Amino acid sequence: MIKALENAIAAFSSWIWDWPLLILLVGGGLFFLIFSRFTPFLYFRHAIDILRGKYDHENAPGQLSHFQALSSAIAATVGMGNISGVAIALVMGGPGAIFWMWISALIGMATKFYTCTLAVMYRSESEEGTTLSGPMYVITKGLGKRWKPLAVFFALAGLVGTLPAFTANQLTQTLVDVLDWKDSDKFYVGLVLAGIASFVILGGIKRIGLVASRLVPFMVALYFITVFAILILQIDQIPKMFVLIFSDAFTGEAAAGGALGYLIKTGVKRAAFSNEAGIGTAPMMHGTAKTNEPVREGLVAMIGPAIDTLLVCTLTALAILSTGVWQHSDDNGISLTLQAFNSVLPYGIGDGVVIIMVLVFAFSTLFSYSYYGVTCLGFLTKPKYGKYYNYIYIISIVVAAVVKIDFAINLIDSAFALMAIPTVASALLLAPKVNKRAKIYFDTIKAGKK
Repeated sequence: MIKALENAIAAFSSWIWDWPLLILLVGGGLFFLIFSRFTPFLYFRHAIDILRGKYDHENAPGQLSHFQALSSAIAATVGMGNISGVAIALVMGGPGAIFWMWISALIGMATKFYTCTLAVMYRSESEEGTTLSGPMYVITKGLGKRWKPLAVFFALAGLVGTLPAFTANQLTQTLVDVLDWKDSDKFYVGLVLAGIASFVILGGIKRIGLVASRLVPFMVALYFITVFAILILQIDQIPKMFVLIFSDAFTGEAAAGGALGYLIKTGVKRAAFSNEAGIGTAPMMHGTAKTNEPVREGLVAMIGPAIDTLLVCTLTALAILSTGVWQHSDDNGISLTLQAFNSVLPYGIGDGVVIIMVLVFAFSTLFSYSYYGVTCLGFLTKPKYGKYYNYIYIISIVVAAVVKIDFAINLIDSAFALMAIPTVASALLLAPKVNKRAKIYFDTIKAGKK
């Protein structure tokens, strides 16, 4: 029965991630890019100023500062998708998949601007005074009550898409590989991970935001130092790797069956998992930002894909490609990344560094994703009942630790695809309202009034 379920989910994931959904994500992102006339990109420096706290107001509605909101969103995206997901993209699609991840990220920046601006424009508040946000609230408040079935559809898919299947699975696999444990130990690893994660996620959004704001700068800095060390040692290979990425991007020679279409789909899928642009999770976090100006949080949200896909994923890809392990290894996911690091760094250092990074990256993701599920369950029932999702989430960490990686990937990919449909559709319908709000804000900036 389990095998039949795995096969069914794999078939569904393959079907739904074919051209219709790619047209929705890429086509929708291109629409946002053109419809905005690239204007938000001109205010990237202003976005950095917002992130630095220049426009923070303690009494503004919301729960997290701009920095905490972005940190929490990045904590969910800069995780196993950047270490393990890139390796999967290279194995499944070849070097050219990285190019399509870049394209998807650039387009995704425009998508993030619209979806996260809308998240603040149409957020709500619970009876307890906490901020409620996300595509389901955008749909019901922005489009009206008759669209509620679409909001319910998103929330139901979100209950599955926010499960820690991929992250817990790959973190467990790392510990088993590095510490030379047996597969039978995965269950006990899952129990320990669940115990640690529960201390943070049961503390609610404010504790998650606080922990994320401390973890994210540390984990990004540590990762940069490590990967830059590898790239310096492999410096003569780097130009060749960029040539390989660009040349393979339009031929698909290294992809399955040499199919260009498969290559593009692989790149877009892994980019979606990396930066979540158009999926709908990030708006739930960005919507809690303490601000009176929705456009400000939209600008801050744009920084996310630039960091997690254009920067971090590229570094991971270059580290793996420059070592050549992807060409002569049967490993996939985190095991391949680990092999790449160990092939260059002195004995033992690769294992140690990877395990530290994976622990930090994975836990930051586990903490943030729980809040998304809480928000979805709170919408489907009542906000005060959303917290009970945390217990389902904690149990699922143990289950995810022992399942096969293919099952974990297909399950999350399927749920992400379903979540993207209402997220992008509602953003497309409400895009003119974002433009109207953005014009007022940008005109005020030009006039020097903000």
